[in-house]
Amino acid sequence: MRLRDEERQQIKEAAKQAVGALSPRELLLLGVGLYWAEGSKDKPYDRRENVCFVNSDPGMIRVFLAWLDLLGVGRDRIRYAVMIHESADIPGAELYWAELVGADRSAFYKTTLEKHNPRTVRENTGDSYRGCLAIKVRKSADLYRRIEGSWYGIVLGATQPIGEMSD
Repeated sequence: MRLRDEERQQIKEAAKQAVGALSPRELLLLGVGLYWAEGSKDKPYDRRENVCFVNSDPGMIRVFLAWLDLLGVGRDRIRYAVMIHESADIPGAELYWAELVGADRSAFYKTTLEKHNPRTVRENTGDSYRGCLAIKVRKSADLYRRIEGSWYGIVLGATQPIGEMSD
């Protein structure tokens, strides 16, 4: 068991080292993919061309903020909201997320509480549970359109035969 755990860690460490520093283009493409997977999207029946990204993984949050920095989105346009179960350590989670993003509590909207359902067996409990963080960019319709267009460019680039896009 211990040998298997060590092997897992070695594989993960080697993969981490193989990535290295990201170029601005790589971060741009990665951020678009993250947003399209985890961000809110506009629908023909529900127009919402605004940027809102929700996740519970601190690494995803850091990468998303680095991506917004790359795009020139000022931190003064960013607001946050903690989303968490009402039975959790709410003040602790609020402090955790504020410290992680380096923002004053004034940049946070009111925390959204999820009602406890005793019939649900939740695995995400304990000291390490901090809910999710929503990152909302104010006045972001144009940014949303750029993200959507970039996503469709990625899809096209990935599905065209090699060399066909440059012709």
